[in-house]
Amino acid sequence: MSRSIGLAHIIRQDDGTSTGVWGIYTLQSAFQPIFAFKEGKLAVVAFEGLIRPFRDGEPQSPMNFFSTCPSADRLHVEALTRTLHLLNAGACLPQEASIFINFDPSVFTERSVADKALREMRLVLHEAGIDPRRVVCEVTEQRSASQETLHSFVATLKANGFRIAVDDYGADDSDINRIKELKPDIVKFDAYWITQLMESGAGFALLTTMVKSFEEQGIHTVFEGIEEAWQLELAEKSGASMVQGFVLARPELAPTSFRVFGKDRQTPAPAVAGDTPFAAAAAHSTRPAKAFGRKVAT
Repeated sequence: MSRSIGLAHIIRQDDGTSTGVWGIYTLQSAFQPIFAFKEGKLAVVAFEGLIRPFRDGEPQSPMNFFSTCPSADRLHVEALTRTLHLLNAGACLPQEASIFINFDPSVFTERSVADKALREMRLVLHEAGIDPRRVVCEVTEQRSASQETLHSFVATLKANGFRIAVDDYGADDSDINRIKELKPDIVKFDAYWITQLMESGAGFALLTTMVKSFEEQGIHTVFEGIEEAWQLELAEKSGASMVQGFVLARPELAPTSFRVFGKDRQTPAPAVAGDTPFAAAAAHSTRPAKAFGRKVAT
């Protein structure tokens, strides 16, 4: 079996994790937890893989890194980042947690290209010991070259047993009818957009209505970019399935401390806020939010 593009650029570390090499950059995986509301508590149910580039040992902006990659290399760089995240997820994350991996549908302009990428991804999953059903493929609706490309690519991912999440919903030209056509498993709401809606009672009512509509269709919802306690309380009140953000946990480079949150090792709530990366989540109150926005209008 031929070696995948992603695996060809991987270096295994002594601690069991992997790093990637692309030109002058060294690439590392970071993972940020995604929490679900369960019986008045928050539980870690998934992690999103995030790329962290380094140059000469100094951290670089992911945006700057991707901007330096020629368009002809984008398909290979995407394969490398997915490979890196999956190998590190297998090495340092709880075995039952879902793994969110980003895809750019615009690079899969032909069915043969998508099929080859998915064959290589299955090889990596086998090596990492990860069931494909744990993988959630994040696609951003407005970045695709065409709606035909997006729909075809999503159908191919589903046929291979992966779940689908539409990312950044609410940004730019998001369309609820497009969601109905794609039939994703999960919709991740754009962080800036939900914050704007949470600033007023009317906006929050609209947000709650959209969440309810998606949930009734069997589509779970994730609120991204939750950075303050008032946002967390309103997210719970809206009926959202899951939340992600700095108020709960920041991304950690692999190897992470997150394996402790697997089902075989439960960690009690810390006695003092700040004892763990999950202190805010563990101490979270389920009391309803008392006001919209950052402060009560007087």
